[in-house]
Amino acid sequence: MSSKINIFGHLKSDFASGLVVFLVALPLCLGIAMASGAPLFSGIISGVIGGIVVGFLSKSHVSVSGPAAGLTAIVLSAILQFDAFNVFLLAVLLAGAIQLVLGFLKAGAISNYFPNNVIEGMLAGIGLMILLQQLPLAFGYTEKVGLANFTTAIPDLLANIHYGALLITLISLAILLAWDNVSFLKKLKVVPGALVAVAVGIILNELFLSTGSSLAIVNEKQLVRLPLVSSLEDFKSIIILPDFSAITNSSVWVVAFTIAIVASIESLLCIEASDRLDVQKRVTDTNNELKAQGIGNMISGLLGGLPMTSVVVRSSANVNAGAKTKMSAVIHGILLLLCALSIPFVLNKIPLATLSAVLILVGYKLAKPAIILHFWHKGKYQFVPFIATLSAVVFLDLLKAVALGMVIAVIFILRGNIKRAYFFKKEDYKEGDVIYIDLAQEVSFLNKAAIKKTLNNIPNNSKVVINASDPVYIAHDVLDLIQEYRDFKALEKNVELKLIGFKDAYELENSEYNSNLIHIEHKQVIDYRQNGVTSHKDVIEQLAKSNN
Repeated sequence: MSSKINIFGHLKSDFASGLVVFLVALPLCLGIAMASGAPLFSGIISGVIGGIVVGFLSKSHVSVSGPAAGLTAIVLSAILQFDAFNVFLLAVLLAGAIQLVLGFLKAGAISNYFPNNVIEGMLAGIGLMILLQQLPLAFGYTEKVGLANFTTAIPDLLANIHYGALLITLISLAILLAWDNVSFLKKLKVVPGALVAVAVGIILNELFLSTGSSLAIVNEKQLVRLPLVSSLEDFKSIIILPDFSAITNSSVWVVAFTIAIVASIESLLCIEASDRLDVQKRVTDTNNELKAQGIGNMISGLLGGLPMTSVVVRSSANVNAGAKTKMSAVIHGILLLLCALSIPFVLNKIPLATLSAVLILVGYKLAKPAIILHFWHKGKYQFVPFIATLSAVVFLDLLKAVALGMVIAVIFILRGNIKRAYFFKKEDYKEGDVIYIDLAQEVSFLNKAAIKKTLNNIPNNSKVVINASDPVYIAHDVLDLIQEYRDFKALEKNVELKLIGFKDAYELENSEYNSNLIHIEHKQVIDYRQNGVTSHKDVIEQLAKSNN
C-alpha cells in the first residue's frame, strides 16, 4: 500500500534530484515538441505542468511526467490532419477528460491486458518514426520530409547538406554515446549527457559565427525559436487556447480517445517501472495516477501544451539522483518554468541538429535491432504481433497499429491455447503403442474441435490413456466429448480406453455429472440409448435416478 507522502521531509535530496531531472528534461521537452511538429514552447508548457501539477497530484513518489516520445507519432499526424494547432489542443483537453473518467472508473489495471509484444512493437515503431523524422534535420535540411516522400527527398537532401549542422550532430551523438558507455562519465549523474551535448552545440556554432566560418548555422529554421517574454502581455500572447468550435468534429474525438488510451497505457507502464526502481519499493495507486494525468492533460491542452505521460527516462534519472518524494518532480517543473521565462535568448542559440542527435538516440533505443532479435528468437507467436504492430505504426497510424497487433496476438493466443490443451503426435505413433493424451492445465470449449479430431483419428484396436492429472479446469463440453467417445466410439473401434485423474480432479466440484464420469458401465449407456434417451447428460441423469 502507498504510505502518506511528506513532500517537505527531504528537501535537500529532492532539490538536487529535481535539478538533475530539469537538466535532463529541458532538451527533451524541446526535442519532442520539434519531433511532434508543434511549437517548441508547447513542449516546455507540457513539462512545467507535468512537473508542478501532475507531480503534486500524483501519489507516485519518484515518477516524473512530461511530453513523451511515445506520443510524437499521434501528435504529428493529428497536427497535420487538422492543420490547426488550436484544434489539436482541444483533442488534448478532451483526452485529459477521458483519462480522468478512466481514473474514476478504476481502469488503472488496463495496461495488464495489453501483451508485451504489442506494446514493444508500438514503441519500436515510434522509435523508427522518430529516426526517420530527425535524419533530415541532422543533415541541416529544413524542408519537411514525410514518410511518403522520404525516398524521393533523399537526392535533394544530399545536395543541400549543411556541413556545420552535420558536424554538430556527429559530435553531439559522440558525447551522448560516451556519456552512456564510458565508465567515469556515467558516474557524473549531476550533469546529463544531453545537456552537455546541447552546451557543446551552442559553443561550436558560436565559434563558427565568430570566425566567419561557412560551417556557421545562421538560418533561423535550424535553431530553437522560443518567444522572448519581457512582460505579462508577452506571456499571454504565447499562450494558445484550444478551438472549442471544433468539438463537434468527429476526428477530434478519435484523436482524443487515441491520446487518452496510449498516454494512459504508457503512464501505467512507466509507473510500474518506477515502482520497481524505487529503493523503498513503494506502490503507486494507478487509478489516482490516471486522474492526475487526466487533470494535467486538460490543463496542458487549455494552455497550449503537448499531451504528457509519466516518462521512464526522467523517472529513472530522478531515482538515480536520489529522489525521496514527489517534491523533486515539482521542483523540476518550477525550474523549467523559470528557465523558459528568464533565459529564452540562450535557448534560442541551440542548433536543432543537437536536438535531432538527442532524439535519434532516443529513437534508436526504442527500435534497436536487439529488441527485434529478442522477439524473433521468442518464436512466431511473439514475433508476428510485434513486427505487425511496428510496421503498422510506420505505415498506418498508432491506433490502427495497436488494434492490429491486439487482433493478431489474440488469434495467436487462441490458436496456441487450442494446440497446447493436450499433447499427442500421430506421426510418432506405431502400431501396438499405447497412445498417451495428456491434457494441459486448462482445457476450454475452444479445444473441443481439436480433441474430437484427435480422438476420431485414433486407429482401431488401439490402447489409449487420457491423462487429466494436471488440469485445474476442463470445460463441460470437453468432458461430455470424452465420455461420449468412451461409451460409444471406443467400443465401436475396439479401443481400450483408460481415463486417469478425472475423478480426483473434479470430485471437489460436487458435480454429480463430473464425479460419475468414470463410473458408468458401457452396457448401461447402450441400453438407455436403445430406449430412446439420446442426450448424454440425460443418460447420466437416468442412471443417477436408477441408482437411488
